Amino acid sequence: MATKPAFKQRQEDRGSHPGDYWPLVALIAVAALAAFALTKPVAGGLTTWMHFFMGLFLCVFALLKLFHPSAFVDGFAMYDLLAKRLRGYGYVYPYIELALGLGYLAFFQPPFVYGATIVVMGFGALGVIAALRQGLDINCPCMGSVLDVPLSTVTLTEDIGMVVMAAAMWAMYI
Repeated sequence: MATKPAFKQRQEDRGSHPGDYWPLVALIAVAALAAFALTKPVAGGLTTWMHFFMGLFLCVFALLKLFHPSAFVDGFAMYDLLAKRLRGYGYVYPYIELALGLGYLAFFQPPFVYGATIVVMGFGALGVIAALRQGLDINCPCMGSVLDVPLSTVTLTEDIGMVVMAAAMWAMYI
């Protein structure tokens, strides 16, 4: 009798320990603290902090993906709806993320950057939802192949959090 491949079987305790998410927590904390450090000298408010946070976060995540592009693409294609069909999208995605991050840091065309973030991260969230429903047990390629964090509701929260922050900045911009 054939068994399912290991990546399709969820380990019962995987992702249930806070320590499983330490790399993600550390990245978020460093991005948040760095954003505060950058915001203070320019006497910026919440929107300025969010720009710096999103910019730093997206640039670091893009960098992690760029260390081993083919490993990222292999993992990304397992759950991303577009990368499943167009493998090349997986190779382009880190550059999209980098462009968004740099756009936030430069305060470049804010409405465009906000809208693009909502589309890219919102679409990504749909793929995460589908993977979670299938019970896929894979490392989240969101941190490249460098750090092992399970694909989980934390990943979904990250994508939705980015959408919410981009929508909030867009609402404040109008």
